[in-house]
Amino acid sequence: MNATDLRTLTVIGAGTMGHGIAHVAAVMGATVHLYDALAGGASAGKDKVTKNLAKGVELGKVTAADRDAAIARILPFDELAAACAGTDCVIEAVPEKLDLKREIFRDLEKLTPAHALLATNTSSLPIAQIAEAISQPERVVGMHFFNPVHVMKLVEIVRHAKAAPEMVALAVGLAERMGKTPITVTDSPGFASSRLGLVIGLEAMRMVEQGVASPADIDTAMKLGYGHPMGPLELTDLVGLDVRLGIAEYLAEAIGPAFTPPQTLRDKVAAGKLGKKTGEGYYRWSPDGKRL
Repeated sequence: MNATDLRTLTVIGAGTMGHGIAHVAAVMGATVHLYDALAGGASAGKDKVTKNLAKGVELGKVTAADRDAAIARILPFDELAAACAGTDCVIEAVPEKLDLKREIFRDLEKLTPAHALLATNTSSLPIAQIAEAISQPERVVGMHFFNPVHVMKLVEIVRHAKAAPEMVALAVGLAERMGKTPITVTDSPGFASSRLGLVIGLEAMRMVEQGVASPADIDTAMKLGYGHPMGPLELTDLVGLDVRLGIAEYLAEAIGPAFTPPQTLRDKVAAGKLGKKTGEGYYRWSPDGKRL
C-alpha cells in the first residue's frame, strides 16, 4: 500500500486544524469524511473550507472547477462510526488533551478497517502514549500540520518506537501528495517545531512583560532581522494563547524550566484573551480576522 491508495480520508475534529486538513485532502483528490463531536460542527467546518477556496479563486490560485470538485468531496458526519466506515486513513485533530486523544484512538481501532493509517495532529503530546492506548500501536504516527493548513508547507511526521516503517512512509507520501514538505522526527517532547518555536515565543512574551519593547516592535525585529514571515507574538495570537499555554506547561514538566509560561500568558488566558479567535491576545483583531 502506498499514498496513492489513500482514496478515502477521515478527519476527526472540524475546528481550525481539522477543517484545514480536510481542505488540503479534498484538493488532493481524496473523498473526505469530516467528523466533529459538536452537532453541526462538521458542516460548519465544510463552510470554512468553502470560504477559503472561494478566496483562492479570487486570488487566481484555484480554478472554479477545482473549487467545486473539492467542496463536493467533503462529506460532513455527526456520527464517528459512519465517518470511519471504509476509510483508508484517519487524521485526528481534536484539542490537545491526552486522555481525549487516547479515548478516540481506542474507538478508531474498532471502527476503522485494519489497513487504515491512524494519525494524530498533536503538536506536542507523546505519540507513544497515544499509540499505547490501542492493541495495534504500529498503525499510529504523528502528522503535525501548521496553521493555516492550506497555506503552510511543513508537515512534521513523528515516529514512535513501535510505529511500523510502512506506516511512517505512508504518512510521508500522503503529506507529499497534499503538496507539503514533510520532515521526519523521533517522538520526543515538543518534537522539533513546537520546541523551537515555543522557545522564541515565550521569550518574546517575557520581553513584553519586562517592558523591553512592544509586541509590534518585537515581531518586526524577527521579521526584518531574521526573515521570519510572522513575528512570534502575532503567531501566538494565530495559534491561540490557550494552546500555547498548554504546550508550555507540558514542556516545562517534560524538559525543564526554560518552558515555564510567563505570567502575562497565564493572565491573558485567564481573562479569555486567547488571540485572534476571541478578538484579543497580544494584539486586537477585527471580526473578519484583521489585526487592528
